[in-house]
Parts: sequence; structure tokens; C-alpha cells
Amino acid sequence: MRALICFAALLLTSSVAFADPPKLAVFDFELIDTSLPGEFYGSKPEEARLLRISEQLRKELAESGRFQLLDIAPVRDAARHANLQACGGCDLKLAAQLGAELEITGMVQKVSNLIINLNIYLRDVKTGNMIAAASADMRGNTDESWSRTMSYLIRNRLLAPNYGKP
Repeated sequence: MRALICFAALLLTSSVAFADPPKLAVFDFELIDTSLPGEFYGSKPEEARLLRISEQLRKELAESGRFQLLDIAPVRDAARHANLQACGGCDLKLAAQLGAELEITGMVQKVSNLIINLNIYLRDVKTGNMIAAASADMRGNTDESWSRTMSYLIRNRLLAPNYGKP
């Protein structure tokens, strides 16, 4: 009898250990550009950087093995036409359409070429609860500064042990 109980317990614990990682939708980052150059010349370099850091985040999270990354292509246009930070939960609805359990939105706020802030928000799709928020300031508006800031937040916040857990 003991052997049977031990075997059943082993089966139960091994199935938990091999559970699939949560399905995650990572939306493209959005830009709030209140800088003077942005006002006069537009935000073309920053818009290209937004796409690069969005892909960087997806790639690094997928490679971590801690998430199943979902393709957002079916809802990408709807997401781009909405302000995901202030749309009253449309991001959660779009993520639910994809079958996501978790979703990430993010934004970059540019005050000037020297004052830029990157923000990442991880939410539970079912409840809408914020699981984790990560933010970092960067000095300098270059591809390298954006990429390094994203790497820092991924490594030291999103993938840090116990980050976002009560």
C-alpha cells in the first residue's frame, strides 16, 4: 500500500513539474513623445526602436522557457489603433482572443533625447490583475541604450527569481 501511495505522489509531483509554461501575448510597445524634436521632426527613429525592443522582449522571454509566446498577428492592427495603456481593458480582450493567460504591454516615454523611460506591465488576462511592473530610465536616445535598458529589465525584473510573486 505504501509503495502505491508513494508512486501516486511521484506521478502527481512529476506532472506539476512538467506543466506547460503560461501562454503569453507581448504587444508592441507604444511611445509617448513629448520632446521638442518629436514635436518638430516626428518620432521615426523611436518607432523603429519600439519594434526592435518589442521583438527583443519576445525573443528573450521565449528563450527563457518560462513562457509560451503567442503570435499577436491576428490582433496586431486592433492593438496598434488603440492606446493599450488607456483603452479600458481592450488589451486584456485582445490577449484573451489569442488564448493568452498573461499579457505584456509597454510604453516608452520620451521627454528629451536625454530623458527617456521604458515601462513594462505584466497582467493576468483572466483577472486583469497586475502581476509585475518594471520601469527604467535611460540616458541617451540610441539603439544601444534602448536595447540595454530592455535587457536590464528582462534580466533583473521579469526573469528575476520570485519577481512579481507575493
